[in-house]
Amino acid sequence: MAAASYDLIVFDWDGTVVDSAGMIAQCIVDAADAAGAPRPTLDTARHVIGLGLDDALAYCFPGQPRAVLQGVVEHYKRLFLSRDAHGQIQPFAGARELLAWLSTCGAGLAVATGKSRAGLARQFGTTGLGPLFHGSRCADETHPKPHPAMLLELMDEFGALPARTLMVGDTSHDRLMAESAGTGFVGVTFGAHPLAALQGPATLCCCDDWAQLEHWLRPAD
Repeated sequence: MAAASYDLIVFDWDGTVVDSAGMIAQCIVDAADAAGAPRPTLDTARHVIGLGLDDALAYCFPGQPRAVLQGVVEHYKRLFLSRDAHGQIQPFAGARELLAWLSTCGAGLAVATGKSRAGLARQFGTTGLGPLFHGSRCADETHPKPHPAMLLELMDEFGALPARTLMVGDTSHDRLMAESAGTGFVGVTFGAHPLAALQGPATLCCCDDWAQLEHWLRPAD
C-alpha cells in the first residue's frame, strides 16, 4: 500500500511518533505514590495512554475521591514536565525521515493525540517535528479518543473522505477511533498496547518498527 492511496494520513503521537509510553506509564505510577492513591500496575498505566484525562483517571483509580485524583494530576504534571524538560522524549528511529517524506508527498499529514495543545506544542518544538505536520487535534480541543471527533474534524479540515484517510497508532483507542470514523488503521506494536489490541475490522496491517511502516507506505524505487 502506498501513501498515494490517501489524501490524509493521521498519526498518534505518544508511543507512535515519539518513544514516550514507558515514561508516561512510570509517571502515572509515581504520581499515584506521591498522591497517596492506590498504585496502578504499569500495564494499567500503559493502557490509558491516549485517553482523555477523565477516562484515564477513572480507569486507573476507580472510586477515588476527587481530591485524591486532583493530587495525582498535579504530581503527574510535575513529574512529566521535569523528566521532559530537556527534550529527552524523541522520535523513534526512522520516524523523522519518513515523516519528512510524507510531508511532501501530496497527502495531508496530521496528528491526533491525547496530549493537551500545550503539551503537543512543547514536543513539536523539542523534537523539531512541528513543521512537518499540516494539522493536528488534541484531547483538550474536542472529544478525546476513542470518540471519532478528532478524525472527523481533520477529515473535514482537509476535505478527505474516510476511504482516503489513514490513522496510524499504537493503541486500541486509536483503532476504535478509526473504526468509528470509517477510516483505515495501521497499528504499530512498539508503543503502549500489545498486538492483539491493534487488530480489528479497520486494521490494514501492524508494523513492528518504522522501517516496516515505511515499506508499507512508501513505494519501492
